[in-house]
Amino acid sequence: MLKWEYALLVRRRQAATNDLGWEVVFVWYGPDGSMVDVTPYGDTALAHLNRAGDQGWELVAMSEDPSLPGNHELHRYHLKRPKPADPPPRQRMRGGRRTLSG
Repeated sequence: MLKWEYALLVRRRQAATNDLGWEVVFVWYGPDGSMVDVTPYGDTALAHLNRAGDQGWELVAMSEDPSLPGNHELHRYHLKRPKPADPPPRQRMRGGRRTLSG
């Protein structure tokens, strides 16, 4: 049976740390629970989505949070890809001892 893993790309517009206006930041929430600032990998959502697509991720939904005040924006891009198959269990050797002959 095919299993899926999911990730989330979040785009935020927030006040810049240098007081020069606004900045856009991108954060990747991976299927393993990791949270990574991926802003240095591109300056548009499209650049980040294309990068994720190259890694096998498929965009399945997009949502926007209109409840944020002022000029803030929050967009969530929901992605999925087939989960890698688990390796088959290791087989145990049965029977007698193995000996090396020379």
